[in-house]
Amino acid sequence: MRTLAGRLVAGLAVLYGAATLAFVALQLIPGDPVATLLGPATTASEEVRERIRTEFGFDRPVLLQYLGYLGRVVTGDLGSSYQLQRPVRQLIGDQLGATVQLAVAAIALAVLIALVSAVTTAGRRRGVRAAATAWELVAVSLPSYWLGILLLTAFSFQLQLFPVVGAQDLAALVLPALTLALPIAGVLAQVLREGLEAALAQPFAVTARARGLSQTAVRLRHALRHAAIPLATLTGWLVGTLLGGAVLVETVFGRSGIGALTLQAVGNKDMPVVMGVVLLSAFVFVLISTAVDLLYAVIDPRLRAG
Repeated sequence: MRTLAGRLVAGLAVLYGAATLAFVALQLIPGDPVATLLGPATTASEEVRERIRTEFGFDRPVLLQYLGYLGRVVTGDLGSSYQLQRPVRQLIGDQLGATVQLAVAAIALAVLIALVSAVTTAGRRRGVRAAATAWELVAVSLPSYWLGILLLTAFSFQLQLFPVVGAQDLAALVLPALTLALPIAGVLAQVLREGLEAALAQPFAVTARARGLSQTAVRLRHALRHAAIPLATLTGWLVGTLLGGAVLVETVFGRSGIGALTLQAVGNKDMPVVMGVVLLSAFVFVLISTAVDLLYAVIDPRLRAG
């Protein structure tokens, strides 16, 4: 309970910090928000501009705007889009499903690829480990947009196995998920292999082999649980990679989702939408980090005993 209470307090601090930074960014961005609301081709008079400024509270002192903004965030009111004139919560809700689908598929693929790579190469000959390390470095180093273009060129344009862009069916999910998964799998495989090699040298692994268990059984039933613990420290990086990569991947493959919504909002200086996405990202980070901390004891019995 103390751990849970501590994580909740830390999570609230993260959310408060994200909300504050989003508000500060809104204040520092150049340009007049009223001009953004009206659009570049507007011929509205100064009287209309002042009325809009009063309606949205832009003429109030910054401190009052900040307090009002925090009050709305606490109640779940993220404001309305400058460009689309729709509630930000509704816009994010409409696009969230496609991004969650992409993220879940990418995580599943990344974990599967990392497990196969790490389990089959940990403790093997130097040549095998060198080959595995090479592909992992290449996967991590390739920019997502370039990797996506390569996969599109090979599997959509040349082999015509998958749709090119824009489709939303299961077949259209394969290449975007693989594009997002490969860099993540490269990092996970490296960390997991190091953990497996360290675990295989521990006394419990030696005892398990002495009892007649095969190498595969020792790796999967005993060493893998201990090797998975360091992966929990990558939670923040994983969330950031998924959200950041989704912007590029959804753009390259013409998919709808939070990434495409964010890119459009940034291009249009639609700050309420950008702020809403920032708060959503912070909430997801806090939620996953808290869940991972609570699962530590399940992964490592030594923590449960302590």
